[in-house]
Parts: sequence; C-alpha cells; structure tokens
Amino acid sequence: MRLRALLDTEALGLRLLGGEDELDRSVRGVMTTDLRDPSRYLSGGELVLTGLAWRRDAADSEPFVRILAGAGVAGLAAGEAELGDIPDDLVAACLRHRLPLFAVHETVAFAMITEHVVRQVSGERAGDLAAVVDRHRRLMTSGPAGGGPEVVLDLLTSDLDLRAWVLSPTGRRIAGSGEPLPPHVGAELAGHHLAATRSGRRGPHRAEVDGTAYSLFPIRNTGRGAAPLPSRDVRESVLSDWLLAVEADAGDWPAARLDLLQGVTQLIAVERDRRDAARAVRRRLAQEVLELVQAGAAPAEIAARLRVAAPVLLPGLGTAPHWQVVVARVEWTGEDTDLSGGRAAQALLEEILVDPAVSGPDSADRIAVAHTGEEAVALVPLNALPAPPAGGAEDETSADEAERHDAALHADALLHAVRAPLSAGLADDGRLTLGVSAAVHSAEGLRGALEEARHARRVAAARPGPVCAAGHHELASHVLLLPFVPDDVRRAFTARLLDPLRDYDRRHRAELMETLEAFLDCDGSWTRCAARLHLHVNTLRYRVGRIEQLTGRDLSRLEDKLDFFLALRMS
Repeated sequence: MRLRALLDTEALGLRLLGGEDELDRSVRGVMTTDLRDPSRYLSGGELVLTGLAWRRDAADSEPFVRILAGAGVAGLAAGEAELGDIPDDLVAACLRHRLPLFAVHETVAFAMITEHVVRQVSGERAGDLAAVVDRHRRLMTSGPAGGGPEVVLDLLTSDLDLRAWVLSPTGRRIAGSGEPLPPHVGAELAGHHLAATRSGRRGPHRAEVDGTAYSLFPIRNTGRGAAPLPSRDVRESVLSDWLLAVEADAGDWPAARLDLLQGVTQLIAVERDRRDAARAVRRRLAQEVLELVQAGAAPAEIAARLRVAAPVLLPGLGTAPHWQVVVARVEWTGEDTDLSGGRAAQALLEEILVDPAVSGPDSADRIAVAHTGEEAVALVPLNALPAPPAGGAEDETSADEAERHDAALHADALLHAVRAPLSAGLADDGRLTLGVSAAVHSAEGLRGALEEARHARRVAAARPGPVCAAGHHELASHVLLLPFVPDDVRRAFTARLLDPLRDYDRRHRAELMETLEAFLDCDGSWTRCAARLHLHVNTLRYRVGRIEQLTGRDLSRLEDKLDFFLALRMS
C-alpha cells in the first residue's frame, strides 16, 4: 500500500506534518518502537509508530530520524498522547531527511493503525502471490518446468510468512518450506487430519501439537482411477490423500486467503497426479512378476522378468538385488461391504515402504506394488544385502547375516511408523493387516516369500487393533499356532487358568497376574523375578504359592509353565 492511502482513511485520524512529496512510498509493514536506536529491527519499507518516549530533549530528534532514514523506512507516525503537539525539532529533522511525518491523535490507538496496515499489505501480497500460483499452475499442468510444490511453498513463506508442508497420510514430509517437521509432529497432524476427514468435517481442520496451531487442508487425488468427488466414499481415498499443513490458525482468515490456499492444494494435486502416472510402469512390472509367481512359472522365467524390473526400480544396479515381499490387506465392516480395499492397500504400501528419512514425492520410485482383489503385494528390492552363505561356515558368515538383518524390512518397525495416524483413518470400521517375508536372493525364493508374507499377514489379522503386522520370524514359533485356535477353545482355556487369579487380584489387589508374567519372563528364576518386581524373595514365594493354590497347578513343572505361558499369550 501507499502512504497516501493512510491519509485517505478517516478512521485512522492521521495528520500530515511534512513530506507531502514522498506520499507515494510503498508501505511493506508496520513497527512500533520507543527505542533510541531501533535500526536492528528495521528492514526497510515500514511505517514506524512511536510514542516519543525516546525523546528527552530537542537534540534527540536528529539522530533518531537519521537512523530511520538510513534504514529506508517509509514514514514516521508520532503519537500526541505523551507530549501533546509534535515537537518542532522532530518536524524539522524529518523535513531535512525527506521522511514523511504524521501526527496520531491521542484518541487513536497504535493497534488500530497496525491492524489496518497489516490487513492491507497482506491482502496485496496475497493477490500478488495468487498471480504467481496461477502462473505456476499453468507451468505444472503443461510439464515439469514449474519446479514442483517446493516452489509455491517457498512463496507462501517469503510473501505471506506462512510455513507449510505437504504430508502423506502417515505424516511423512513430501515437500515443505523451512525446517522439516519433527516426525512425531507430522504423525500427529496426519492423525488429526484423518480423524477429521472420517468424521465428515470439511477442511481446513485445526490442530494443535506441542502448543503450536496448524491448519490442515486436504489435497484430493483427482487423477485417473479416482472416483468423482461427489460420489466418492471417503474410505476410498482417506488413506491415500495427501494434506497441506500450514503453521497458522485459518479460523479468522479472510475468504481471499482461504481461496489462495485452496489454489495451492489444487496445484499440489497436479504433482500428485503426475507421480501416480509415473508409478504405472512399476505397478505393471509388479503385476507381471506376481502373476508368474502365483502361476508356478519356472524360476528362469521369473528371473528374466526380475532382470527387466531391476533397472527400473534400482537405476544403475548391475546385478539383480535381493527381494522381500510385503502383503497388505484393508478390510471395511458395516452395511457397505462391497467397498474394495485392494487399491487402498496398494497406495498404503507404496507409502509405508518409503524410507522415512528420505523426503520428496519421488522417494517411493523403487517400490513396485500390485493388487489382486482385496490384497496388495509389494516387491521390495534390497540391493544392500550380501548373498547368503554358499557352503556355510557359521563364523565366516555371521557378519553377512547381521548385515542382511539390518538392511531388511522389519514388521515391528513398519507398524511403529504408521499405526497411530492410520488408526485414525481406519476409525472403528476398518482394519489394515501387514505380513513381511524374509529376504530372498533369487527367483527361486519368491514363491516361498510370497506364501510366507501371506501367512504372516494372517497371523497379524488374528490380533486385535485396527493396524497389525507380523514378520516371518513369528512363523517359526508358537505365535503361528495361536491365531488359529478356535475362539471358544481360546476363551475356555484362558478362563480356566487365569480367571481365578484375576478375581483374586480384584478383591485383594494382590498383583498375582503381574507376578505370573514376570516369573515366566524370568524363566522361573526367583532372584531375577524378585529384583524385577522389587520384592523380597520370600514375598515372591508366597505369591507363587497363592497362584498354585488358586489354579491347582505347579509352577515347577514345565507342562504347567507352558500352559500359563500360552494362556497369557491368548488372553
């Protein structure tokens, strides 16, 4: 805005005392100060408001005005509340330095002037930024020359002082301006967004994390394969749509600024559509490999297809990598059970399997995911893994085995990264279950890896909770058997062993259940268990004796220990 516009606003009650020839100066901001030297807080273009508390005598005016003029401020507005009329020495100093000077009537608060200037300047900047966004949208639509969402987010920061990030449904940073969000903040914001979306509330959604307010704008996926917005079931897209998180409370924003941010989300949706189109090749390769594996094709034929896939998934790799298989399934309950979860599971795997330390929309380029019906299957290349031992001296291969273990995907790590935000999107009518295979180093192992991942997913499906995962290591223990015990048998077995202890604990607060779990975890060691529970050994012996008395079992016998162990795992 121009200084002249301030005089045209009667509500501000400003009176010009000098500098009429400089009223076309642009005002970029406003600052209130009574410091004798405010130069370190000035960047140029400000309207400076002062109550004159810095002035002790006439000699103070000249250095104060000289500092303002040297900083390039647009003008000075002095309040009449402290001294009455503005001192002549200040008027003269402003004339010498060609600095426009206004008198602010004692009835006008500086806050009113500040609010007026900020509103006008922000509106003009938003208009300028809207033009930039529109131009950037045209560039993005016609090709990749626009530079991606990072460019427009940087503009939001520089022109509107808004920090913003594009986040995935799990809270992973895809693009952003300024410092990256801490992982726990991104995950919490994603959870807020998914919960609000499932509740049917329209965006933007307000969220507060660690005392900071954020506004969350949905970014709708409108590319090929997406259902039309009016007819789309929210469950079809809630687990795959991106969101724009802005560090501000949009509740009191004017309509023009809200429209601008909606335009930004549309621009980012263009980038999302382009990314999805680029994934088509990887998805097709995965589909072809999956069909060969399921059809029992010869390992040589599968290996040939993998040799075609490897350069696409891992550019520059000279040899075929090792592979892991991850299987996912999304299931919905309720009246509408016709909703297919295959595409949702495919989009989720493409997100979940991205290294969280890698940001950017193309960080999932090395993951190929196919889907069949309700199930999605991912082929994950692991080029860092050393080959398994050929003949096998154990001491010579231990380092390689450790490296293989570290580089491979782990079900627990995947679950930890996504459980909290995705549970909000699944709400009380959806479930996501994941199964992870061991790493294999050849085509011969892929069929077994696929079956292993599917078995692990079924183990995960038998557990409670909206998001569950299981890995291949759980298929070699009792964990594989427990999920397939019929529910009525499970309930009868656990009730017979554990209900007497639970009833006794409710009546006497004796902590027998906690004691039993600790005793078994310590392999029946009295000293280690007593130390863990911070009890005297005699107290521990009394509690174990009470457990044996109530259940009729003997915890010195292996069979009874095993029964208690299984009952606790099934309860």
